[in-house]
Amino acid sequence: MIHLESILEDLKEDLLNIANMAKAQLELSREAIYNNSNKKEMVKEIVAKDKLIDAYELKINKDCENILALHTPVAIDLRFVLASIKINSNLERIGDHAVGIAKLLVDFEDEFEKNLLDNFKVSEMYAEAIAMVDSIIVALANNDTSLAREIFKKDDFLNDNYKKAAKNAIKILQAEPQKAEAIINLLSIIRKIERVGDLTKNLGMEIIFHIEAKVLRHAKKGKKT
Repeated sequence: MIHLESILEDLKEDLLNIANMAKAQLELSREAIYNNSNKKEMVKEIVAKDKLIDAYELKINKDCENILALHTPVAIDLRFVLASIKINSNLERIGDHAVGIAKLLVDFEDEFEKNLLDNFKVSEMYAEAIAMVDSIIVALANNDTSLAREIFKKDDFLNDNYKKAAKNAIKILQAEPQKAEAIINLLSIIRKIERVGDLTKNLGMEIIFHIEAKVLRHAKKGKKT
Protein backbone atom coordinates (compact mmCIF):
# COMPACT_ATOMS: atom_id res chain seq x y z
CA MET A 1 0.00 0.00 0.00
CA ILE A 2 1.30 3.47 -0.86
CA HIS A 3 2.40 5.37 2.22
CA LEU A 4 0.00 8.12 3.34
CA GLU A 5 2.77 10.70 3.43
CA SER A 6 3.45 10.20 -0.29
CA ILE A 7 -0.24 10.49 -1.12
CA LEU A 8 -0.54 13.74 0.81
CA GLU A 9 2.50 15.13 -0.99
CA ASP A 10 0.82 14.37 -4.31
CA LEU A 11 -2.35 16.06 -3.09
CA LYS A 12 -0.42 19.20 -2.19
CA GLU A 13 1.26 19.16 -5.59
CA ASP A 14 -2.15 19.08 -7.29
CA LEU A 15 -3.34 21.99 -5.15
CA LEU A 16 -0.26 24.00 -6.09
CA ASN A 17 -0.90 23.22 -9.76
CA ILE A 18 -4.49 24.43 -9.64
CA ALA A 19 -3.38 27.52 -7.68
CA ASN A 20 -0.80 28.42 -10.32
CA MET A 21 -3.39 27.96 -13.08
CA ALA A 22 -5.84 30.24 -11.27
CA LYS A 23 -3.09 32.84 -10.89
CA ALA A 24 -2.30 32.55 -14.62
CA GLN A 25 -5.97 33.13 -15.43
CA LEU A 26 -5.99 36.33 -13.41
CA GLU A 27 -2.83 37.54 -15.12
CA LEU A 28 -4.33 36.84 -18.53
CA SER A 29 -7.54 38.67 -17.71
CA ARG A 30 -5.48 41.70 -16.64
CA GLU A 31 -3.53 41.61 -19.91
CA ALA A 32 -6.76 41.35 -21.87
CA ILE A 33 -8.06 44.57 -20.33
CA TYR A 34 -4.98 46.51 -21.38
CA ASN A 35 -4.40 44.77 -24.72
CA ASN A 36 -7.65 45.05 -26.63
CA SER A 37 -6.18 43.85 -29.94
CA ASN A 38 -5.30 40.41 -28.51
CA LYS A 39 -8.25 40.23 -26.14
CA LYS A 40 -10.12 37.41 -27.87
CA GLU A 41 -7.09 35.10 -27.94
CA MET A 42 -6.46 35.70 -24.24
CA VAL A 43 -10.08 35.03 -23.40
CA LYS A 44 -9.89 31.70 -25.23
CA GLU A 45 -6.82 30.78 -23.18
CA ILE A 46 -8.58 31.71 -19.93
CA VAL A 47 -11.53 29.48 -20.82
CA ALA A 48 -9.20 26.62 -21.82
CA LYS A 49 -7.37 26.86 -18.49
CA ASP A 50 -10.71 26.85 -16.68
CA LYS A 51 -11.60 23.48 -18.19
CA LEU A 52 -8.31 22.11 -16.89
CA ILE A 53 -8.97 23.61 -13.46
CA ASP A 54 -12.41 21.99 -13.38
CA ALA A 55 -10.83 18.62 -14.19
CA TYR A 56 -8.27 19.11 -11.42
CA GLU A 57 -11.02 20.06 -8.98
CA LEU A 58 -12.89 16.82 -9.63
CA LYS A 59 -9.69 14.78 -9.29
CA ILE A 60 -8.70 16.46 -6.01
CA ASN A 61 -12.14 15.96 -4.50
CA LYS A 62 -12.07 12.29 -5.47
CA ASP A 63 -8.56 11.89 -4.07
CA CYS A 64 -9.63 13.46 -0.77
CA GLU A 65 -12.60 11.10 -0.55
CA ASN A 66 -10.32 8.12 -1.16
CA ILE A 67 -7.82 9.25 1.45
CA LEU A 68 -10.53 9.63 4.07
CA ALA A 69 -12.08 6.27 3.19
CA LEU A 70 -8.95 4.15 2.76
CA HIS A 71 -6.32 5.70 5.02
CA THR A 72 -8.30 7.21 7.93
CA PRO A 73 -5.85 10.09 8.54
CA VAL A 74 -5.72 11.70 11.97
CA ALA A 75 -4.55 14.94 13.56
CA ILE A 76 -2.62 17.22 11.18
CA ASP A 77 -3.03 14.82 8.24
CA LEU A 78 -6.80 14.79 8.67
CA ARG A 79 -6.87 18.58 8.90
CA PHE A 80 -4.85 18.82 5.70
CA VAL A 81 -7.32 16.65 3.80
CA LEU A 82 -10.29 18.62 5.13
CA ALA A 83 -8.55 21.92 4.36
CA SER A 84 -7.64 20.65 0.88
CA ILE A 85 -11.31 20.15 0.01
CA LYS A 86 -12.05 23.80 0.81
CA ILE A 87 -8.82 25.10 -0.73
CA ASN A 88 -9.70 23.22 -3.91
CA SER A 89 -13.16 24.76 -4.03
CA ASN A 90 -11.92 28.31 -3.40
CA LEU A 91 -9.23 28.04 -6.07
CA GLU A 92 -11.80 26.83 -8.59
CA ARG A 93 -14.00 29.82 -7.73
CA ILE A 94 -11.05 32.19 -8.29
CA GLY A 95 -10.77 30.67 -11.76
CA ASP A 96 -14.50 31.21 -12.26
CA HIS A 97 -14.10 34.92 -11.49
CA ALA A 98 -11.33 35.17 -14.07
CA VAL A 99 -13.68 33.56 -16.61
CA GLY A 100 -16.41 35.98 -15.55
CA ILE A 101 -14.10 38.90 -16.27
CA ALA A 102 -13.19 37.36 -19.62
CA LYS A 103 -16.86 37.14 -20.61
CA LEU A 104 -17.40 40.78 -19.68
CA LEU A 105 -14.47 41.73 -21.90
CA VAL A 106 -15.93 39.80 -24.83
CA ASP A 107 -19.30 41.50 -24.43
CA PHE A 108 -17.66 44.94 -24.22
CA GLU A 109 -15.89 45.25 -27.58
CA ASP A 110 -14.51 48.76 -27.09
CA GLU A 111 -11.24 49.63 -25.39
CA PHE A 112 -11.49 51.01 -21.87
CA GLU A 113 -10.37 54.61 -21.50
CA LYS A 114 -7.17 55.00 -19.51
CA ASN A 115 -8.67 57.64 -17.23
CA LEU A 116 -11.46 55.24 -16.21
CA LEU A 117 -8.99 52.43 -15.54
CA ASP A 118 -6.88 54.81 -13.45
CA ASN A 119 -9.90 56.23 -11.64
CA PHE A 120 -11.01 52.78 -10.51
CA LYS A 121 -7.39 51.69 -9.78
CA VAL A 122 -7.86 48.56 -11.86
CA SER A 123 -4.12 47.95 -12.26
CA GLU A 124 -3.48 48.34 -8.54
CA MET A 125 -6.33 46.02 -7.62
CA TYR A 126 -5.09 43.36 -10.01
CA ALA A 127 -1.55 43.69 -8.66
CA GLU A 128 -2.74 43.22 -5.09
CA ALA A 129 -5.04 40.29 -5.90
CA ILE A 130 -2.37 38.47 -7.90
CA ALA A 131 0.20 39.13 -5.16
CA MET A 132 -2.24 37.62 -2.63
CA VAL A 133 -2.66 34.47 -4.71
CA ASP A 134 1.12 34.27 -5.15
CA SER A 135 1.58 34.55 -1.38
CA ILE A 136 -0.95 31.78 -0.86
CA ILE A 137 0.99 29.52 -3.21
CA VAL A 138 4.17 30.10 -1.19
CA ALA A 139 2.34 29.74 2.13
CA LEU A 140 0.76 26.47 1.01
CA ALA A 141 4.03 25.09 -0.33
CA ASN A 142 5.95 25.94 2.85
CA ASN A 143 3.21 25.55 5.49
CA ASP A 144 3.82 29.22 6.33
CA THR A 145 1.02 30.51 8.57
CA SER A 146 2.73 33.88 9.08
CA LEU A 147 2.54 34.56 5.37
CA ALA A 148 -1.06 33.32 5.32
CA ARG A 149 -1.94 35.88 7.99
CA GLU A 150 -0.35 38.74 6.03
CA ILE A 151 -2.94 38.16 3.32
CA PHE A 152 -5.74 39.36 5.60
CA LYS A 153 -4.29 42.88 5.67
CA LYS A 154 -3.80 42.97 1.91
CA ASP A 155 -7.48 42.25 1.39
CA ASP A 156 -8.39 45.52 3.12
CA PHE A 157 -7.07 47.49 0.13
CA LEU A 158 -9.31 45.58 -2.28
CA ASN A 159 -12.38 46.06 -0.07
CA ASP A 160 -11.74 49.78 0.46
CA ASN A 161 -11.02 50.48 -3.20
CA TYR A 162 -14.14 48.68 -4.37
CA LYS A 163 -16.27 50.84 -2.07
CA LYS A 164 -14.57 54.00 -3.36
CA ALA A 165 -14.98 52.86 -6.95
CA ALA A 166 -18.71 52.36 -6.49
CA LYS A 167 -19.03 55.95 -5.24
CA ASN A 168 -16.85 57.27 -8.06
CA ALA A 169 -18.97 55.40 -10.60
CA ILE A 170 -22.07 57.33 -9.53
CA LYS A 171 -20.29 60.67 -9.93
CA ILE A 172 -18.89 59.77 -13.36
CA LEU A 173 -22.26 58.46 -14.56
CA GLN A 174 -23.90 61.73 -13.58
CA ALA A 175 -21.27 63.77 -15.41
CA GLU A 176 -20.77 61.47 -18.43
CA PRO A 177 -23.82 59.21 -18.88
CA GLN A 178 -22.58 58.16 -22.34
CA LYS A 179 -19.89 56.11 -20.61
CA ALA A 180 -22.42 54.03 -18.69
CA GLU A 181 -21.61 50.70 -20.37
CA ALA A 182 -17.87 51.02 -19.77
CA ILE A 183 -18.37 52.10 -16.16
CA ILE A 184 -20.78 49.28 -15.35
CA ASN A 185 -18.43 46.72 -16.89
CA LEU A 186 -15.42 48.07 -15.02
CA LEU A 187 -17.35 48.08 -11.76
CA SER A 188 -18.30 44.45 -12.37
CA ILE A 189 -14.67 43.59 -13.08
CA ILE A 190 -13.29 45.13 -9.92
CA ARG A 191 -16.10 43.53 -7.93
CA LYS A 192 -14.83 40.16 -9.15
CA ILE A 193 -11.27 41.14 -8.27
CA GLU A 194 -12.48 42.07 -4.79
CA ARG A 195 -14.13 38.66 -4.49
CA VAL A 196 -10.82 37.03 -5.45
CA GLY A 197 -9.38 38.75 -2.38
CA ASP A 198 -12.11 37.29 -0.19
CA LEU A 199 -11.51 33.81 -1.57
CA THR A 200 -7.77 34.17 -1.04
CA LYS A 201 -8.45 35.09 2.59
CA ASN A 202 -10.41 31.87 2.87
CA LEU A 203 -7.38 29.99 1.56
CA GLY A 204 -5.21 31.59 4.23
CA MET A 205 -7.66 30.51 6.91
CA GLU A 206 -7.56 26.92 5.69
CA ILE A 207 -3.76 26.88 5.79
CA ILE A 208 -3.86 28.13 9.38
CA PHE A 209 -6.48 25.50 10.24
CA HIS A 210 -4.31 22.78 8.75
CA ILE A 211 -1.10 23.77 10.54
CA GLU A 212 -2.33 25.30 13.81
CA ALA A 213 -5.73 23.64 14.27
CA LYS A 214 -7.31 27.08 14.61
CA VAL A 215 -10.63 27.99 13.03
CA LEU A 216 -10.68 31.68 12.06
CA ARG A 217 -13.67 31.81 9.73
CA HIS A 218 -16.25 32.76 12.38
CA ALA A 219 -13.91 34.29 14.93
CA LYS A 220 -15.23 37.54 16.39
CA LYS A 221 -13.10 40.57 16.99
CA GLY A 222 -11.70 40.70 20.49
CA LYS A 223 -12.08 36.97 21.06
CA LYS A 224 -9.39 34.34 20.91
CA THR A 225 -9.89 31.51 18.47
